[in-house]
Amino acid sequence: MKTLMLGNEAVARGLYEAGCAFVSSYPGTPSTEITEAIAKYPEVYAEWAPNEKVAMESAFGACLAGKRSFCGMKHVGLNVAADPLFTIGYTGVNAGMVITVADDAGMHSSQNEQDSRHYARASKIPMLEPADSAEALAMAKLAYDLSEEYDTPVLLKMCTRVAHSQSVVEPGERITPPEKPYEKNGAKYIMMPGNAKRRHPVVEDRTKALIAYAETTPLNRVEEGKDRSMGIITSSTSYQYVKEALGDTYPVLKLGMIWPMPEQKILDFAASVDQLVVVEELDGFIENHCRELGLAVKGKELFSCIDELNQNIVAQQLGKAPDVGQALDEVIPARPPVMCAGCPHRGLFYTLNKLKLTVLGDIGCYTLGAVAPLAAIDTTICMGASVSGLHGFNKASGGTTEGKTVAVIGDSTFMHSGVTGLINIAYNESNSTVIILDNSITGMTGHQQNPTTGYNLKGDPCTKIDLESLCRSVGIRRVRVVDPYDLKQCEDAVKEELAAAEPSVIISRRPCALLKYVKHKLPLVADPNKCVGCKSCMKIGCPAISIVEGKARVDNTLCVGCGVCQQLCPFDALGAPQV
Repeated sequence: MKTLMLGNEAVARGLYEAGCAFVSSYPGTPSTEITEAIAKYPEVYAEWAPNEKVAMESAFGACLAGKRSFCGMKHVGLNVAADPLFTIGYTGVNAGMVITVADDAGMHSSQNEQDSRHYARASKIPMLEPADSAEALAMAKLAYDLSEEYDTPVLLKMCTRVAHSQSVVEPGERITPPEKPYEKNGAKYIMMPGNAKRRHPVVEDRTKALIAYAETTPLNRVEEGKDRSMGIITSSTSYQYVKEALGDTYPVLKLGMIWPMPEQKILDFAASVDQLVVVEELDGFIENHCRELGLAVKGKELFSCIDELNQNIVAQQLGKAPDVGQALDEVIPARPPVMCAGCPHRGLFYTLNKLKLTVLGDIGCYTLGAVAPLAAIDTTICMGASVSGLHGFNKASGGTTEGKTVAVIGDSTFMHSGVTGLINIAYNESNSTVIILDNSITGMTGHQQNPTTGYNLKGDPCTKIDLESLCRSVGIRRVRVVDPYDLKQCEDAVKEELAAAEPSVIISRRPCALLKYVKHKLPLVADPNKCVGCKSCMKIGCPAISIVEGKARVDNTLCVGCGVCQQLCPFDALGAPQV
């Protein structure tokens, strides 16, 4: 029966129908829902791994054992997993292995706008690219067949708009492929130089075979148009923009297999039109391929390599009047991002700002600590970079910054990539203070479990990594826990650890305010008779507090009674409600 599905749900359904048996991923928007969705199928083992490298290596191990496997991640996660990616491209697989990478053009929730298609070319691994949910389901299934036929992992590239939009799919039945027995084959799987040298020609031959496949596969199709003065080559969500903006005005070559791309099919299509245009988001990946084939083509001079495309941009650049839509009558006020009311990170960041420290930040919802009025973060690079960067910063300064600089990192991010940086601090002896913001969940991507929470992907109890013991075990002797709702405790701890003549870790521990099991206090009330309008309570940027007619007002639908603002008010104007 046909139904609507998110693109990510459709990928999960395709994996399920193809007989996928093992899933290991790390959550990252816009890829997270794939693993959450497939975890609901009891026939599939699914887990959150500490990071994407571990996830990919685990999925490879599962395919080596003879079961179809999967790992999923966002585009920057593929950077973390690049090490195994390039080598399993050489080894090939036993049972099928599919890797989904979800790009984030427009950087809705990412620190860069990289184009993952380059990874397919560089690693010599085929990549499929669906344009809607139906294709996502079908390509996920097909990817396993290609993986096993051509002895290669297969990349399935999603993007934010396809991953998080709904379209019609028709689910099918699950197949259970026969388990492929594992057979020792050192020449294939032991990538020491002598074996790797012999595998490289195998990979090049495989690419030639895949190019031949790309010439005839229905994944790459020509859709005829009325006007042959222009022909358009496109893929993914850009295909949807082209069809919505131009309909069947011009012929379109829609690429569903984005690497390796066909050659003769593109040459034949170009010969059938007067002018060739490539419509693609981010880099000129298809365009460059066309130029390598000797074709005159327009692409990035029309469509920027920055930000997303849309229907109106496509229409305007290709000579059709855009559908400008209808503007709202009222001007909508700006709504900058802000930490939630009761966020446990707020008190800690207030303290760091107050002490005027240099703060090396990391990836998570706590990155919002960079936003005014807290304005407490100096850098954000990638997962774990705060801890490693702090070590380098303090070493390079000759110790002059040691009492003035800290790193902040979330509990999930610390398990992902922070612990190795902490080992470096201990091993190479920089006097550095790392603050782990332990909110007991992976917050930014929607409350996924991680190794410190005591629960697995399915919510079952499991081994819980003890952060204090872990930090001590790698050589950090000074480890302490503070409650970020207690401003004095936070300030005292930060001052004391920065004054100490050795590395230290402060664990700022309180569960995310949005977790269902967290029991909040009653909302606070602002007493207008005591409030003098000094706005001290506004220094923490809590969305539950506003100034109305010169007086503080607390929104009782948002306030969770955390009490941080109370500690800032010199006139005792904020307090518990009278009951």
